[in-house]
Amino acid sequence: MPHSNYNEIKLYAGSGCPELAQKISDYINVPLSSWSILDFPNENIWIQLNGSARGKDVYIIHSHNRPVHRNIMETLIAIDCLKRDSAGRVTVVLPYLAYSQSDQKTMPRVPITARLMADMLEVAGADRWMTVDLHAGQIQGFYKIPGDSLTARHLISDYLKSKNLDNAVVVTPDLGFAKGGRKYADELGLPLAFVEKRRLGNDLRREALTLIGDVDHKDVIIVDDLVDTAGSISQAVKTVKKNGARDVYVAFTHAVLSDPAAERLRDLPIKEIITTDTLPIPAEKMLPNITVLSVSTLLGEVILRSHEGRSVGELFNE
Repeated sequence: MPHSNYNEIKLYAGSGCPELAQKISDYINVPLSSWSILDFPNENIWIQLNGSARGKDVYIIHSHNRPVHRNIMETLIAIDCLKRDSAGRVTVVLPYLAYSQSDQKTMPRVPITARLMADMLEVAGADRWMTVDLHAGQIQGFYKIPGDSLTARHLISDYLKSKNLDNAVVVTPDLGFAKGGRKYADELGLPLAFVEKRRLGNDLRREALTLIGDVDHKDVIIVDDLVDTAGSISQAVKTVKKNGARDVYVAFTHAVLSDPAAERLRDLPIKEIITTDTLPIPAEKMLPNITVLSVSTLLGEVILRSHEGRSVGELFNE
């Protein structure tokens, strides 16, 4: 076993994904450390460690689930708390990182909030960061501290391979995920098609949908990094069915599922929805055809490799 430059691992579970944190703890056989998190009546957050973290290699596991802004502040306060207790190294593990869609200026006089998130995590005192399937790869460049930008694509692809969908095609719901779609198609050994969306005249609400590729009499796997309101997925499913698709599968990493996503997905002719537990799915949004794969083994293995100074790329033959 390679020797770590730091003391033993300490894991802390934030409020955003306690079940996932417990699964990671079970995988690496390191118990979750105890802390007290209190919300005062004025909505201020207070954190106290119930034991010393001095000199330890600390990992805060915290997804930016709803309430998003409260959980962002909890993340920042937790980092500050651990740094003031002289933790040896603090790595913030954010399976789902808020504001990753705000990665560029798409119109005048708007912020780039993904950069602001990077700045806040660094100012709070994080030494490293870890996340799964950033909305845009260039967000990695916003950080001055090192980090691990991971993907659940291999996990989802392995599950899809077990379906033996030989006469199938991978489809992206828009051209924005074309690169990600190509990676899925290559890994699954399947052809790729795209749903192209464009505005009609000056009407910002209406879109013309064009399918680029052939889905006629084929099973379709629609892939994306996340589903928020399910508007794009809904349009994509209807488009491929209109063009002769057989069974439709939908696969994505982050189940944001803002209203009315669950209702939209429930009403669509989807055989199976495949996602992960980077975000907990409320019981009322857990549809009968949803399969949830756990990223706990992926994150747990990367935590161990980070602690021991071993290559993360070897996990993916890179």
